[in-house]
Amino acid sequence: MTQLLAGDIGGTKTLLRLSELTPTGLATLREASYPSAKFPHLSPIVRLFLSEAGRDTPPTAACFAIAGPVRDDRSLVTNLSWDLDARQMETELGIPQIRLINDFAAVGYGILALGPDDVVVLQDRPAVPRAPIAVLGAGTGLGEALLVLQENRYEVMATEGGHADFAPRTDLEVGLMSFLRERYGRVSVERVVSGRGIYRIYEYLRSAGFAPASAAVEEQLQQEDPSAAIAAHALSNSDALCTKALELFVAAYGAEAGNLALKSLPYGGLYLAGGVGAKILPKLQDGTFIENFLDKGRMRSLLENLRVSLIINPKVGLLGATLYAQKLI
Repeated sequence: MTQLLAGDIGGTKTLLRLSELTPTGLATLREASYPSAKFPHLSPIVRLFLSEAGRDTPPTAACFAIAGPVRDDRSLVTNLSWDLDARQMETELGIPQIRLINDFAAVGYGILALGPDDVVVLQDRPAVPRAPIAVLGAGTGLGEALLVLQENRYEVMATEGGHADFAPRTDLEVGLMSFLRERYGRVSVERVVSGRGIYRIYEYLRSAGFAPASAAVEEQLQQEDPSAAIAAHALSNSDALCTKALELFVAAYGAEAGNLALKSLPYGGLYLAGGVGAKILPKLQDGTFIENFLDKGRMRSLLENLRVSLIINPKVGLLGATLYAQKLI
């Protein structure tokens, strides 16, 4: 049987999956995670993984989703000293076909393999078959991509939409824009709509005197991931600054999702990915996100017809890399 290797490669961990193509579909043979920084390159991890799987014959094809820019099947992995070259790795590992793709592109392909239990629907409308699909995801940064049907199958069009300009819509957001511009100069939407953006919003509200800062919260922010701590306090409504920061974040997230929808008309569905969404699910479901998604004046009725879903499967990128490897054969 044909075997496929897929990987989701990040600065912290490398997740690999070996699958077999059977008459009824793909069957997972083995999956394992490795600490990326303990290895000098991806190839030794792959060798170890295949050895532990007891496989003497290399897989037919492999696709690795890389947390960083990919060009011409080469990538310098962000936060690692790995210089990956697919052609070189084909020779080293004996795998006939290897492709490197951006990790958010892999998320795009992974959407095609999602089932009902892998998503939470935020706006329930029927998706139109064969229509464009859009995906954006707030994580460390903000990724955006489109899926367009070409020759009867979807292809992912990667974008750098997260680096487009942040467009404030309210007096509070104008103040946030000014605060961030003093710090960074140009302000991209990623500065706001990302995991780190939650803390930046909190810093702005604190500096603007929106509410008194809690000494206990401030101490916690110094000891833990500040954005995660802010979100936790906001979800429990235990701190006014944190609650407003998360509200402003979700409003900006919804507005940017609406911007992407207007530019792509994704009647096949709009999906939220990234690590932040699942952690703040109750806030995404309270109406703040969808109301700001729809707040496009005369275009509101158009966006009301789009299906909007949050991906809760943390391995969607690995699913996408597996599907891409399957395409190679």
